[in-house]
Amino acid sequence: MSNNYEIDSLDKQILSILQKDARTPFIEIARKLIVSGGTIHQRVDKMKELGIIEGSKFEINYSKLGYDVIVLIGVHLKNAKDCEIVLKNLKMFKEVIGAYYTTGNYALIIKIATKTIADYHSFLMTKLQAIKEIQSTESFICLDTPIDREVTL
Repeated sequence: MSNNYEIDSLDKQILSILQKDARTPFIEIARKLIVSGGTIHQRVDKMKELGIIEGSKFEINYSKLGYDVIVLIGVHLKNAKDCEIVLKNLKMFKEVIGAYYTTGNYALIIKIATKTIADYHSFLMTKLQAIKEIQSTESFICLDTPIDREVTL
């Protein structure tokens, strides 16, 4: 398979449908796009092989499971070379649901989910700020998520 493969408009349409619902049957996609089911299957397999499509997942509504506190935390490190050590620690905390290398004021921005503010406070004090390579943190409690979407292709 060539790594120079460029997705075309059919691939973009397939991806758009799968972004909305990854469980959409290939035959349904084929009917919508007026192509054969085999074509959809081949295109999806090709995009998986090239790493354009990686797995599939369900969207979880954290609030319905009692996780009402979502926090973004900017992390300042004592030394930039300590980033991997910090990430290794963060991976052990079930509250951490995302981590991002960033430019600007923070070395990392992490996203956590807890059930209560008290749980968040406990995470902050006993877990996050106990990592000796972290100099300081700044928290941003998420009040709402008015925009949460996939990239439009």
